[in-house]
Amino acid sequence: MKQLTVRGVEDELHQLLQREAKRQGLSINRYVLSLLKQAVGLTEQKATQKQAFDDLDHLAGTWSREEADEFDTALKQQRQIDGELWCMKR
Repeated sequence: MKQLTVRGVEDELHQLLQREAKRQGLSINRYVLSLLKQAVGLTEQKATQKQAFDDLDHLAGTWSREEADEFDTALKQQRQIDGELWCMKR
């Protein structure tokens, strides 16, 4: 596998590349590689293709049943609509 050095990258371009790479959950290297592949037609970007996220996998299955129930209860309380606050008739 070859390496490529790109010189003369302006600060604004670098910041935009970093921001988009972070938004997509990629390293800047992986993001730039994907852009290069797309530019020369090596990959086909599909609108229906879903991006897989694995940044929270280490948390999966770590809660006890009690912790999960407590979380669900807290969410239910947050999702209730205060009718008086929203001028709703009861």
